[in-house]
Amino acid sequence: MSTLFYFIVAIGILVSFHEFGHFWVARKTGVKVLRFSVGFGKVIWSYQKSPASTEYVISAIPLGGYVKMVDEREGKVVDEDLPFAFNRQPLWARSAIVAAGPLFNLMLAVLFFWIVLFIGETGLRPIIGHVEPGTLAAEAGLLEGEEIVAVDQKNTATWGEVIESIFSAAMTGRESVDVTVKNIDEQQHSQLINLPEELRSEPDKLYDKLGLKPWMPQLRPVVGRVLEGMPAADAGLQYGDLIVSANGEPINTWLQWVDYVQNSPGRVIDLIIERQGVQLSLEITPQKVVEKDEVVGKIGAAADIPEDLMASLQVRNDLPLWPALMGAVSRTVFFSTATLKMMGQMILGNASVKNLSGPISIAQFAGLSAERGFVEFLSFLAKVSISLGVLNLLPIPGLDGGHLLFFAIEAIKGSPVSEKFQVALQQVGILLLLSLMVLALFLDLERLFQ
Repeated sequence: MSTLFYFIVAIGILVSFHEFGHFWVARKTGVKVLRFSVGFGKVIWSYQKSPASTEYVISAIPLGGYVKMVDEREGKVVDEDLPFAFNRQPLWARSAIVAAGPLFNLMLAVLFFWIVLFIGETGLRPIIGHVEPGTLAAEAGLLEGEEIVAVDQKNTATWGEVIESIFSAAMTGRESVDVTVKNIDEQQHSQLINLPEELRSEPDKLYDKLGLKPWMPQLRPVVGRVLEGMPAADAGLQYGDLIVSANGEPINTWLQWVDYVQNSPGRVIDLIIERQGVQLSLEITPQKVVEKDEVVGKIGAAADIPEDLMASLQVRNDLPLWPALMGAVSRTVFFSTATLKMMGQMILGNASVKNLSGPISIAQFAGLSAERGFVEFLSFLAKVSISLGVLNLLPIPGLDGGHLLFFAIEAIKGSPVSEKFQVALQQVGILLLLSLMVLALFLDLERLFQ
């Protein structure tokens, strides 16, 4: 239920702000707005100062909103309202109204990233762990213990930023990426990671071949968090339990225990644990989970990591007000460009359509980010707002970018595109968008069932 709630909150905020962009610019350019609605469907609350003013509405389905303007193409307009009709406005005004929605989404992303960078985000320090021979990281000469400080000259304070930057480069068709690292002597140098063409459109395969994993200390096999409804909780494992042995095999580290569980999907494990100085016997059967086309075991338990150790592995990235704003603008430009390039690569067939995310994936990400805190949720909202803004600017009939395309043709030929031609192209555009939505939903369901 919390996932659904945060999904509705996210979509409600982003789409309503998009519509507010249209509404605000329409009002500023002299277009009469009949209704501004937050949500769709049955009206549950409304306010209208006078019969001639805008009606403000909250509707029952909180998944967006809409703006209804005076427009002769949508119905009869009384004589006194004709000067305020959308279709009678100069080309620049109509263009500004249409472009305002996507641009407001990009502005909202800047605002959210600004708050994130000013408050500060906490992440894992990008210290490289064990580098397996034969991986892309090993071929690039990256070494365990080195810290990644920049990717393509863009500072990367956290591990998440490192992976995000490398994947963005790969999905936009880059052949290589420049990684700046510093060693234990604080000396910096750059290494080039090659990105093979056959891996650029397959994120899972690229991650495996990349060979970049965060450095982790050798932890004792002590249970920390236990998830309800998972095998660990069902077997009776508790916080603080020390794993002594599994099927008679001594367990010395947490990673050894993780490997043992992953290699035992659906098989009973006879455990010896130590709890408050007393050894106990338990039986646990790891749940079968499909990961990267392979069945592995999961029990729903995490290691107990000492607070001082966790603090040393984490970094807080916060900036003063003005640098945070500049960073927010830079981050918005970066993600906008990456999103646009990614869409281009998919259209050209150079990137897999499996990179598409539908409503189920967005809902899952909304719930996960909200669980991780306010800053993480704001960052998620900013990224989705960018996707919404960039998508709507594409010159596809049915989207804001499609209307801007018609306006561009009008500017060139000196007269509006015929309504018959617009309607025909919009039908094609809507069919294309519906097909894309069905594909995204199908991919979501495929991920869900896997």
